[in-house]
This record gives sequence, structure tokens and C-alpha cells, in this order.
Amino acid sequence: MAIYQESYSEQPNPNLLKQTVSVLSKGGLVIFPTDTVYGLGCLSTQNEPLQRLAKIKGVKLEQAPLSFLFSDIRSMANYVAPMNTPIFKMVKRLLPGPYALIMEASAKLPKPFQKRKTIGVRISNHPFLKALLPLLDAPLVTTSLHDPDEIIDYTTDPELLFERWESKIEMMISDGYGSNIPSTVIDLTQSEFIILREGAGESPF
Repeated sequence: MAIYQESYSEQPNPNLLKQTVSVLSKGGLVIFPTDTVYGLGCLSTQNEPLQRLAKIKGVKLEQAPLSFLFSDIRSMANYVAPMNTPIFKMVKRLLPGPYALIMEASAKLPKPFQKRKTIGVRISNHPFLKALLPLLDAPLVTTSLHDPDEIIDYTTDPELLFERWESKIEMMISDGYGSNIPSTVIDLTQSEFIILREGAGESPF
């Protein structure tokens, strides 16, 4: 049975953080709040939950539209190619915040991502993730939870989310009603940066 916990504090409960680390370390899938919509994720080093995540998205893991969630820019360095000055300035300007950045991947990504030429990266400004991520031994791989409703893209009610996903996850962290506006996606792999999706983050251009 999946665990449902609540975290409304700017300083998350240490016991809850410890419990979440334990669930993730044992290969669990966790729904958690972000500074945009609720996310679903697991550790990037855990093949079995990664395969489950890809199955939920309905694609092979190698092609799954997943983002890496980092605690800070330094922890991101091993996963992206060396940044030139314009890219570094843009990353510093936007992160942490409601943005997903498409960047050139490092030449030595961990399995099973070695063949990827680009990766999506996020650094969330949400208090729970800011406290959790430094405690993990690897970044999270995450995806947004799309709603089956044709009008509402993202469910904001955490109890409805848990009811819908309980059988497929090990844990959910609730922070009350979430946003229904996803992150702004920006491609930094081109000489001219391109907004691929307008979302919660304002245009930097």
C-alpha cells in the first residue's frame, strides 16, 4: 500500500525527509510537489523504477520524455556538457525556478541514458525538494502527471492524484492544491535559445 504524507512547511520535517529517502533508495516511485505541477519520479540510478516510469509514459526508457531534477547547478555539472558563457548565464538566471532546460548531455551519462545527446534539467525552488535532493545519492528523474481529462491538463487536488496513482507508486508527498501550469521549457542546445513550451516561467527573452 502506498504511503500518503503531508508537508506544508518551509522547513520540511526531518523524519519525513528520511522516510522519503528510504523509499526512493529502495526503488520506489514517489509523487512530490514542485514549484509548478506535481511530479512523479525515482532515483536516476534505479533501473526497475525507471522502467516503470517509462511504462507509465507509454514509451521505451531510452525515448521517455523525462527530466533530471538537481539540487543545484554544481550537482548538474556531471550530466551536461561543459557550458559556454551564454548558456551558463542563462542557467544562473533561470534556476532554481519554474523552468525545464534542454541541454547537451555529458559524454558519460549513467546507464541507461548513455546514448542521449540531450537531457532535460530542472532545479526546483520548492522547499521540500530543496531539502530532499541534497540527501540523495543521485538526482531524481521525473515527469509531470498529466490528467486524462481533455480540458484540465493537470490535476491540482492531491487526494484525487493519490486515488488515481496509488496502485502505481510507493509514496506521495502532499503540499495541498498544486498549480495546473507546468514549467516553461527552453532549448539551450541551439545558437539561439528557443522556448518550446510557455508555462509558469516568464520568457527570459
